[in-house]
Amino acid sequence: MTRKKRRLILIAACGSVLALAVGLILYAMSGSIVFFRSPTDIAKQAIAPGTRLRLGGLVKDGSLRRGPDQTVDFAVTDTNETVEVHYKGLLPDLFREGQGVVAEGVLEPGGQFRADTVLAKHDESYMPREVADALKAQGRWQEGGPNRGGPAPKPATAAADSTLGPRSER
Repeated sequence: MTRKKRRLILIAACGSVLALAVGLILYAMSGSIVFFRSPTDIAKQAIAPGTRLRLGGLVKDGSLRRGPDQTVDFAVTDTNETVEVHYKGLLPDLFREGQGVVAEGVLEPGGQFRADTVLAKHDESYMPREVADALKAQGRWQEGGPNRGGPAPKPATAAADSTLGPRSER
């Protein structure tokens, strides 16, 4: 066997092993890939019941209902459509009506969403990128405010620091 032929066989074998490894990795990950959807996406698209996905939007005002054994029902809206969500577990401390939320779970027959994970925004200016993009696409995004294109906060001045006294006394 010539040197060129051995090299081609080695390259073909390495390529086959690499393709097999990539195929196995993709197959293993196929069960954990979760797609983001807004309530409008769910209403417009024919999503089969039992499909695992992430639902994002705002918690609809007046929709939060707490039940026994840490069960919570609430509605997620993107101002066009609303999806009812059922969740059993502890909600994040910052979860409240009118705030951004991403719930991960399964769409049930009848259109209700059974969440097994609920994520809430973490500060006053945060909104999940997917939710912000969905609101922008619908023309519902409001520019301005912290970290949303509004004016930057004014830097501290020396005059403001002078109320604390000289640096050596601090």
